[in-house]
Amino acid sequence: METNPANSSAPQVVQGTVHLPAPTAWPIVFAFGIALLVAGLITSVSISVLGIVFVVAGAVGWFCDILPHEKHVDVAFREEVRPVTTPRKRVERLPIAPEVPRALLPLETYPISAGIKGGLAGSVAMAVLACLYGVLKQHSLWYPINLLAATLYTQHMMLTQSSLNSFHLTSFLLATLIHLITSAAVGLLYGAMLPMFPRRPIFLGGVLAPVLWTGLVHSVIDLVNPFMASRVDWWWFAASQVAFGIVAGIVVMRQQRVPVKQYIPFAVRAGIETRGIMGEEKREDRR
Repeated sequence: METNPANSSAPQVVQGTVHLPAPTAWPIVFAFGIALLVAGLITSVSISVLGIVFVVAGAVGWFCDILPHEKHVDVAFREEVRPVTTPRKRVERLPIAPEVPRALLPLETYPISAGIKGGLAGSVAMAVLACLYGVLKQHSLWYPINLLAATLYTQHMMLTQSSLNSFHLTSFLLATLIHLITSAAVGLLYGAMLPMFPRRPIFLGGVLAPVLWTGLVHSVIDLVNPFMASRVDWWWFAASQVAFGIVAGIVVMRQQRVPVKQYIPFAVRAGIETRGIMGEEKREDRR
């Protein structure tokens, strides 16, 4: 691009030319031929033959515009450049991180491991509340345990009320495994969401996450497990989710925050060893 400043005073007028690719209509002709070729498959052969003609003509014309050299044109332009001024003597910066020119906020957040620890701690609170529901509502400590195991139990449709109120070792072990895996997975998701709400982990775990999780389970449980859908008390289910989130949030708040990596290249974050990001190799290391 060649420019010739016409006037050095403000505002400055800049004139020149820009070297651009020459406009061409051959791609449109080629696309139109493809459309006719496809349309002829459901209409008549003559439409397809006409499409082939357009395709060949568009391809030849398009190739002639770019081979052996691309066609270009010089476009003249005239632009009025206004100087950028400000009455401020210096640029104002946020007092949050004065030592960082462009900071990624928040500067510190909780690690993902904190979410997993919170999920495991919240699983204890959820289990206590679920067992309390079984004792108060169903008069059996084993009812919620057997009901949870019924989500994967192949013969859950044959379970009766008396069977749900009885102790079964297989159901107990299966429910414990399901509860721990689900709590750890939810805690992992919770830890991944913590950077979005770094200052309100209890709000995220005790209010926002229970509402979203309860709504999601309520909407899909009829399709996943109709037997469990007919026996779940949703008020107690939501209360157990709130208890899970509050305990998880309290545990997370007790964890130490870690600094957010400020514009560190991906190679460094991935641990890739290459020249330019490694320290100089010592002579002893070469031996």
